Amino acid sequence: MMDIQDKMDLLYGSPTQEIVTGEETIHLLETNDSPKHYIGLEISGFLHLGSLISTGFKINDMLKAGIQCTVFLADWHTFINDKLGGDWDIISKVARYYREAFEVVCPGVNIVLGTDLYDRKREYWSDFVRFTKHLSLARTRRAITIMGRTDSDRLDLAKLLYPPMQATDIHMLDLDIVHAGMDQRRIHMVVRDIFPKMHWKVPVAVHHKLLPGLSAPTVEGIPGKMSKSDPNSGIFIHDTDEEIASKVSRAWCPQGHIQNNPLLEILQNIIFHERGDITLCRPKKFGGDITYYNFNDVRDDFAAKKIHPADLKKAISHHLTEILGPIRDRIPLDDQLYNDIQRTVS
Repeated sequence: MMDIQDKMDLLYGSPTQEIVTGEETIHLLETNDSPKHYIGLEISGFLHLGSLISTGFKINDMLKAGIQCTVFLADWHTFINDKLGGDWDIISKVARYYREAFEVVCPGVNIVLGTDLYDRKREYWSDFVRFTKHLSLARTRRAITIMGRTDSDRLDLAKLLYPPMQATDIHMLDLDIVHAGMDQRRIHMVVRDIFPKMHWKVPVAVHHKLLPGLSAPTVEGIPGKMSKSDPNSGIFIHDTDEEIASKVSRAWCPQGHIQNNPLLEILQNIIFHERGDITLCRPKKFGGDITYYNFNDVRDDFAAKKIHPADLKKAISHHLTEILGPIRDRIPLDDQLYNDIQRTVS
């Protein structure tokens, strides 16, 4: 049986950025052999390295730690946030595509559709109203950053329901661990503040770093995340080997620059998650082939300009196609669904 430290190592492993709190998580694992986890996802377009692979690999770490993992497919949240054109028929079709994809990448994960939860839990809406009595309008508006929006945006009333719905989802699923990218941190802090006042179970929160997009950071040095609405920002699950190679070759990767470097993030969070080594193939006059057995050595040599970006790109492209090819081949995406997503993604 895996000991507590081994489980904590899996939870803290890359791309985890923080756990709120580590002490609570240790106590949870000491007192509960099979805690309940979830990550909630909008059904908002084509799956990519960040939304499926990096996220899925983190879920797999938790499954290895004996945690019951759930992917919550938030169809109503998707509708509220105007994703996929707010077309319910397309949202439902894409939800099936997401279900099949996560079942391929994360064998053993539980998939829950928002509609099914709300139909099954008659008390959902009464608890939702009770929760909103503890939540001010100002705090709700601040929390809509979880939707990729700001409180200065034009908002219909439904969008203000999104944050308290997300919180009520967590209660209804009876969760011990909530998991998301760092962009969802704010709602988890709302949960941890309000749930004790309602005598609801307070979950620990695991937040992972978002996989950055392939383009250069903004002038402020802030990297954009991989986006379903921007095919140039990331690598999508159904990209061909040739498309992957082309995108990697064009990715922002200045020599010696390691901060927010998207290819180093892919190397750390995806390739080294699945492989114990990576080989850079180079001409003999430039030192010949070299094999690395951990990410830190690659990062340090790249920072010292001992690795040329072109050699790094070739290696990453090769290993990515090895990892993604078998996954891509097992996830169906027919022409009609492809066209529906392409037409409605925004």
